[in-house]
Amino acid sequence: MATGPVLEAVVLAAGSGSRFGGGKLTAAWGPGVLLQGALAAAFAAPARSVTVVIGADAQAVAAVARSFDPRVLVVHAPDHAEGMAASLRVGIASLPADAGGAFVFLGDMPRVPTVVLGRMAAALAAGALAAAPVFQGRRGNPVLLDRTLFPDLIGLSGDAGARGVLQGLGDRLALVESPDDGVLFDVDTPGDLSQA
Repeated sequence: MATGPVLEAVVLAAGSGSRFGGGKLTAAWGPGVLLQGALAAAFAAPARSVTVVIGADAQAVAAVARSFDPRVLVVHAPDHAEGMAASLRVGIASLPADAGGAFVFLGDMPRVPTVVLGRMAAALAAGALAAAPVFQGRRGNPVLLDRTLFPDLIGLSGDAGARGVLQGLGDRLALVESPDDGVLFDVDTPGDLSQA
C-alpha cells in the first residue's frame, strides 16, 4: 500500500499562447495535439485526480482534456490573462480539502519523462516540502508541492508561477535527476513543435 500524502495533479492550460500565435495547446503534436503530452504525464503521476485549468481557448482546451480521459476535472481561471499565477491559484484552490500535495504540470510541456514522478512523490513522503526534476543542473517541471505551501501558491500574482515559493525552501526542495531534457522542453513558438 502506498505511503505518504494523497497527491493530486494540476495541469496549467489557461494561457493564450501569444508568442505561438494562439491555439498553442490544440496545435498538432505527434499523433494528437500538444496538450495531450502533458495530460499523459499527469495521468501517469501517482495522483488521485487530474485537474486541468482552462482560460484562453477554453472550449477547445476543455474538449481536448475531456476526450483524452473523461476522469479529468476542468476548472476555469477567469483572470487567466494575468499570467501563470492566476491559473495556479485556481487550480490549487479547487483541490479537495484532504489533498496532501499537488503536482503542477505545464500544458505546453509534452515530453516529461514519467519516471521522475514516482521519485518526486517519494521525496515528498520522505519529508521534503517540494520536489522538482533537474537535468544537467537545470531545474525543470513539473513540480510537486506539499499542502503546507498551498496558501503561498494561492497568494501569488503575475506570471511568476511557483518559482519564488520554491526558491525559499533551501534543502526542503528535493531535486530529482531526470533521464532527459523533457523536464526543460516547452513549446513557445511553432518552430518548437519540430524539435524532437
